[in-house]
Amino acid sequence: MAVRLTGVKTVAVLAAVFVCALGLWLWRDPMGLINAEFARQRWMAGLEAHDITVAGHRIAYVERQAREPGAATVVMVHGFTGSKENWYPVAARLIGHYRVIALDLPGWGQSQRLPGQDYGFDAQNRRLQAFLQAIRQPGSPIVLVGHSMGGGIVALTSADQPALVARVGLIDAAGVRFHDNVFGEAVLAGKNPFAVSDPASLQRYLDTVFFDRGKQPWIPWPARNALIDFRRRQAPFEQAVLDRIGRSQERFLPGEAAAHIDQPALLLWCDQDRVIDPSALDLYGARMPQALKVRLSRCGHMSIMERPDDVAAAIDTLIRRGVAR
Repeated sequence: MAVRLTGVKTVAVLAAVFVCALGLWLWRDPMGLINAEFARQRWMAGLEAHDITVAGHRIAYVERQAREPGAATVVMVHGFTGSKENWYPVAARLIGHYRVIALDLPGWGQSQRLPGQDYGFDAQNRRLQAFLQAIRQPGSPIVLVGHSMGGGIVALTSADQPALVARVGLIDAAGVRFHDNVFGEAVLAGKNPFAVSDPASLQRYLDTVFFDRGKQPWIPWPARNALIDFRRRQAPFEQAVLDRIGRSQERFLPGEAAAHIDQPALLLWCDQDRVIDPSALDLYGARMPQALKVRLSRCGHMSIMERPDDVAAAIDTLIRRGVAR
């Protein structure tokens, strides 16, 4: 009995030490749980973290090589307030078949942000072109896929660089005058509908971009408070970007560029997208008649996280069966 009690006491002491260490770690880095989860997802997918300096910015990205040489390179571009981690669910389903890359756009995530710089559609388009030139591999065609704001940037890059971009995917993409909705009206009124300043606005943000609450990321305390504080600090930058992509003369540049995209293409939307109304699919489709059009039900703006199986399958179909105009 004495030995057993000693064992129990040892376990209790070790547990207490662990809890204290965990508490100290979270106190020093409240975002540690979120970053640890992203690291777990990256490790599970076999993605390796890299960075490269192009177009005057250090750009963070993750990559995994394909099993077979010459396989396509799928480059995935995130949206407004997003990051490369948004693509991990889709990347995990494409890995092995293709070389997979997801990047943080300059100014976002772990990539460099410089004061006084323009981070609108066209400026990011030029930076993305430089990034693609830097990471391209001979014999591996580039499949460029963008979500939301990233989709608008991808449309510009694909139109500008048909010799560089072999296939194009626009997913819930910004850049056309879709049917009025609450989100669009708020943007035109000078507001940031994605702004987060307290727990209520964080939940409102998640409910706006996700249709299924069960698919929303779990954000435990104290990471939730740290995330709110982070988003508060990002408010001026977010507003400046939204002014460029949502209210300036360049807000419809991606839609104009789409008419010059001749590569095999994919247009994918969710029926319950409350950010970029699904009417945008038909507007892009009128300019890209060659595109494979996919509409998914019971998902919102974050299709890449709510329906990663379907998004990955659509990208795979684009690569295997895409036909030019």
